[in-house]
Amino acid sequence: MTMMQIHDLEKQQFITLFKEEGIDNIDERFTILETFLKTEKHITADDLSRLLADEGHTVETDFLRETLELMCHYGFAQENRFDNGRVLYEHRHLGDHHDHMICTRCGEITEFADTQLERLQEAIAARHGFHMLQHRMDIYGICSSCLKKRVPLMPLMLAKPGEKLIIREYLCGENLEARLLSMGLRRGDVIEVITSQGRGQFVIAVENKRYILGRGMAQKIMVEPIR
Repeated sequence: MTMMQIHDLEKQQFITLFKEEGIDNIDERFTILETFLKTEKHITADDLSRLLADEGHTVETDFLRETLELMCHYGFAQENRFDNGRVLYEHRHLGDHHDHMICTRCGEITEFADTQLERLQEAIAARHGFHMLQHRMDIYGICSSCLKKRVPLMPLMLAKPGEKLIIREYLCGENLEARLLSMGLRRGDVIEVITSQGRGQFVIAVENKRYILGRGMAQKIMVEPIR
């Protein structure tokens, strides 16, 4: 079945179901569904509002959000909250399952499906005597486009949680460098970024030891991403 045929079927079911449930303003809600189905991206309610406006439709914010909630409730849309907490909506086609890769730099979301991975998850659940009803996988990292834009060396300050890097240089005076060396941070060390947000602190790990750095200090440590 083509995507166009799937969308036509969704539209028919939308009208039938909403009429059976006695939901009001079906024509206006159907317009929202039609516009929503025209994009394959993960979008916010504000994004959808702009798409509707581009097509000449004016929809009140509360009505739009109410319709999106109904679309999620009846299985025409799915709500996602990724790492930044924003609510994003995507199509929910029956019988279709996919997972996500989210770039922590540009926010690009890539959908993927892997039959071998699905079978492995089922096997793991069965091994533990667990009956899996539903699941999701969100992989956070850096997309290929953002990797190409990165300079060979960058301040530790710019790194994201989960990244592994190599310390290459210190852009500081002898006193601060001596302090870093006394802490156990040396050129060539492989570090993992644990936290880079909140309280002005930067938490990293070298092997099995954690270090807390101020943001000013993290700005002076030059690192190279591990490819």
